[in-house]
Amino acid sequence: MDFSTLKETKYNLITILGATAAGKTSLAAHLANNLSSEIISADSRQVYRGMDLGTGKDIDDYTIFDKKIKYHLIDIVDAGKKYNLFQYQKDFFKVFNEISKNNILPIMCGGTGLYIDAIVKNYELLEVPPNIELRKKIEHKTLEELKIMLSELKKLHNVSDVDTKKRAIRAIEIELFKKNNVELKSNFTTINSINFGVKFDRSILKERITKRLKERLENGMIDEVNALLQKGVSSDTLIYYGLEYKYITLFLLNKLNYDELFNKLNIAIHQFSKRQTTWFRRMEKQGVEINWIDGEIPLNKKLNIITEILNKKMQL
Repeated sequence: MDFSTLKETKYNLITILGATAAGKTSLAAHLANNLSSEIISADSRQVYRGMDLGTGKDIDDYTIFDKKIKYHLIDIVDAGKKYNLFQYQKDFFKVFNEISKNNILPIMCGGTGLYIDAIVKNYELLEVPPNIELRKKIEHKTLEELKIMLSELKKLHNVSDVDTKKRAIRAIEIELFKKNNVELKSNFTTINSINFGVKFDRSILKERITKRLKERLENGMIDEVNALLQKGVSSDTLIYYGLEYKYITLFLLNKLNYDELFNKLNIAIHQFSKRQTTWFRRMEKQGVEINWIDGEIPLNKKLNIITEILNKKMQL
């Protein structure tokens, strides 16, 4: 596919998303090979160095016919540190701009719904410092009074902003900061993404998840978590990272036996997969178009479907 006239199209990103174990990375890498593109990861845990098997980095998938596909936002933070959406958005656009200036159409690939949402829906995020004076001034107010205050600053679309006093106060703090710091408004490029999702029947995806978990445990995932503990990453931090790191840490602390580790972790990953699917459905309800592709069809057919859709969209 020729993207020599890339600047003439309204689209500036391809996104490949899906639940865990859906085969997103391999598909994105083959597509990147076909389009001479580069991949920007959208995974909240693959940013950490030393967290490989547990986060499903599948680095080998980025090599296609002995050609290494360039990828970004993987292994950029030391394990043990905290990384958030605000940092991800800044890092994404730095990489996005570098790729795009070379007239390359970037491919974002991942399963972290919040990160993907923030990019394709152009979230406007600011790093808002705590306002101690404001907090002291309004902390005595009731939740209802705080709701009224917040409603005067913005439309209340997000119920979670006002489900507790602490959240409501923080939301007010953010809105007042934005109001008083208009000059800090983000100048990120507006994203117009063509989105593809890989989907499986629920029962098949469950089988894939369980099979992959067994393989990763056999291939040294417990040793990986133990190595992180030996390097000084605290058990509390690893538990905070969740899923594989949480349950394997509990196993290494002798709070779970091996069977309990496997069964509890397997259930937790299935539940996580369901939450990912729910998030993507919500994105669609909110107006994000996702072109779903059956995960069971052969890779070359997936690529053909994507190519056909890209050709049609690029002509619009």
